[in-house]
Amino acid sequence: MDAANQLTSVGTFQVLKLPLGFIRVLEWLFAIFAFATCGGYSGQLRISVDCMEKASSNLSLAIDFAYPFRLRQVFFEAPMCEGMMRERLFLIGDYSSSAEFFVTIAVFAFLYSLVATVVYIFFRDKYHENIRGPLIDFVVTVVFSFMWLVSSSAWAKALSDVKIATDPDEVLVLIPACKDQTNKCGSVQEPRWSGLNTSVVFGFLNFVLWAGNIWFVFKETNWHKGAARFAGGVSEKQISTFTQQPNNQGSFDQSESYTTQCELNQPSQYSQVGGPSSYTNPI
Repeated sequence: MDAANQLTSVGTFQVLKLPLGFIRVLEWLFAIFAFATCGGYSGQLRISVDCMEKASSNLSLAIDFAYPFRLRQVFFEAPMCEGMMRERLFLIGDYSSSAEFFVTIAVFAFLYSLVATVVYIFFRDKYHENIRGPLIDFVVTVVFSFMWLVSSSAWAKALSDVKIATDPDEVLVLIPACKDQTNKCGSVQEPRWSGLNTSVVFGFLNFVLWAGNIWFVFKETNWHKGAARFAGGVSEKQISTFTQQPNNQGSFDQSESYTTQCELNQPSQYSQVGGPSSYTNPI
């Protein structure tokens, strides 16, 4: 069966057993995991500022941050270790562009793969009626493969910077009271990064899925059909030429044998002894 016609020859939901349909299902599932683990993240770090004047100390100062990681807008009230005074400080960095770009690609990839799966299942006849359907599907798949690679790489770099910016040791440097040797500052709790690490993994897994699905989508396009017909025509021509060559060679051999046989059967003017085969006396 021609691979390009598989979608039109299977049952309604049997298409999900084919590589094209099965990978589409994995794409929208993995896209959900990607934007859920990144877009739904919220973290917290805790530090302690133990002032020489114990009354102004804060031994469990909590700093909360979340998606889209505009850390420069995240502030906390740190003790100044001068009486009961507090100082508002802000974290450093804004990584919202990479995070939002990653989540946006994940959301659109989820929507497209979901719509494509519905088309494969319920509208596969119309999918093949117009040659533009498979071509558009192929182009979009290539674009999303590239965008997944770019967004996942950008988000992986941004996540590395977010980890540095929210490192308790780096945050303590921002507190003026911690620069005084008479005060003791330290880390109480670091943020948990398992969710964000998972989002990066799912980002690159989505790239692998979309890139691998390019071939199966390409097989549904007229480009693949035309190449298959061209290869089939060339193969048939070669087989026909190969079949005709032995027949021509046999005709040539028969003609040559017939000519040789005629030459051998022609009577000779001389006997085998060396003279004429017969002699007539003229008298």
